[in-house]
Amino acid sequence: MDDALFNDLTRSLEQAAVHARGESVPGLQVHVPREVDIAAIRKAAALSQDAFARRIGVAVGTLRNWEQGRRRPEGPARVLLALLERNPRLVEETLEPQR
Repeated sequence: MDDALFNDLTRSLEQAAVHARGESVPGLQVHVPREVDIAAIRKAAALSQDAFARRIGVAVGTLRNWEQGRRRPEGPARVLLALLERNPRLVEETLEPQR
C-alpha cells in the first residue's frame, strides 16, 4: 500500500470516529431519498398499517396519508423510513429491552 492510500484511509477512519461521536465532519453529505415507498417498507416488515404506525410512532391516519400519496413524510420520518427500508427490524433491534 502506498503512502497516499494509507493516509486517505487513516483520514477516513478519523472522520468516521468524529461522525460516530455525533460531531460535525466538514464536507460530509448524508443522502436522504426524496421519495420512499412507505407501503413497500411496511409490507417488508410484514406489519399491518396499525402495527407499523405504532412501531414508528405516528398516527395510523398519517401513515395512510403517506401510503395514499396525500402527504409526504418529511425530515426525521423520511430518514427513519429510509433506514427501515434497509433493515425492516431496525426499530425492534434498537428499542427492544436489554436482557
